[in-house]
Amino acid sequence: MIYLDNSATTKIDPRVIKKMLPYLKEEYGNPTSKHYTLAQNAESAVEVARSNLSTLLNCENDEIIFTSGASESNNFILKGIADYYQDQGNHIITSSVEHKSILKCCNYLEKKGYKITYLPVNKKGQIEIDTLKKAITDQTILISLLWGNNELGSLNPVKKLATVAKENDILFHTDATQILGKIDINAQDIPFDFLSCSAHKIHGPKGVGAAFIKTDDIGLRHELTPLIHGGNQEDGLRAGTLSVHNIVGLGEAARIAFNEMSDYIPKIKRLENLFKEKIKNKISNLYFNGDQTSKIPGIINMTIPIQGVNNKLIITNLEEELAISDGSACSITEPSHVLKAIGLNRNEITSTFRISLSKFNTPEEIEQAIDLLIKTINEFKI
Repeated sequence: MIYLDNSATTKIDPRVIKKMLPYLKEEYGNPTSKHYTLAQNAESAVEVARSNLSTLLNCENDEIIFTSGASESNNFILKGIADYYQDQGNHIITSSVEHKSILKCCNYLEKKGYKITYLPVNKKGQIEIDTLKKAITDQTILISLLWGNNELGSLNPVKKLATVAKENDILFHTDATQILGKIDINAQDIPFDFLSCSAHKIHGPKGVGAAFIKTDDIGLRHELTPLIHGGNQEDGLRAGTLSVHNIVGLGEAARIAFNEMSDYIPKIKRLENLFKEKIKNKISNLYFNGDQTSKIPGIINMTIPIQGVNNKLIITNLEEELAISDGSACSITEPSHVLKAIGLNRNEITSTFRISLSKFNTPEEIEQAIDLLIKTINEFKI
């Protein structure tokens, strides 16, 4: 199979597997146990992983809290802030194109009495600065906006958005799941207070991620209510025995990304340009959605305006040869809310495909994928 659905998940890097294996076999200690070598080795491995991820984010080690993934991190941060700061306000700002783990969390908070503003986006799927400014009230306690869209690839101007939040003394969170390892993240330069990410988007294991929680100049961390109560793991902010092998995998994936981004990102961009050029030569009236310059490398969202093209039918009939998608893996049973938000009608949505590339893809795969896609479209037009 040619795998071009890397926004859903990525192939694990063999070096990550190698790094994880000892912690599934001989190094099985609990990192919060005390006084013996197995526990100390596990604790040391967790802290190396924390350091590797903090290096990739350019933040302090103690600003990283390990979670089961970005969905948990998003819930942890939104619910935690809403609960802790409820006496200061009840208004949260997000956008209409966020990941479902943000949108459904906000739906839940609305039922608890919080007021949520879902900002509209422009035709490229991005939040306008003035739109954000107009939504702020004296009750706003948190702004949570996606950094890079997982369906379109469009980037939001996060530095400017976070600066607006800071100018109004409002906490700012960004879901950086899709940009980790693809776009430089500098926690010292961009004034976000919270950030979410997952390992499996950067060739690490599934089931592990992190929440970044900023500390101030004297090392005090922003306060929020834990999502999981129990032991004192992760400074009491995320209870439960740490998944050491997964955390080690996240750390190794972060280390590789930090060291090799300058090599593999240009490669992914070349593959993206190759795909766009070749597919356009085959289908001249095809068009690409989202911002084509300020974007995540490797994400291609395209609408094929050929009568009778049905993306689900095409993708299903390609399933043994080519892996692509019609949108987010978390929205597989319903039309894309992202494509609706940028103004596509139902016919356009059902003829839209997402291609997402990785460092493991090759030019030969691009050529073969286009041939397979064109052949299947011609065979299975309704």
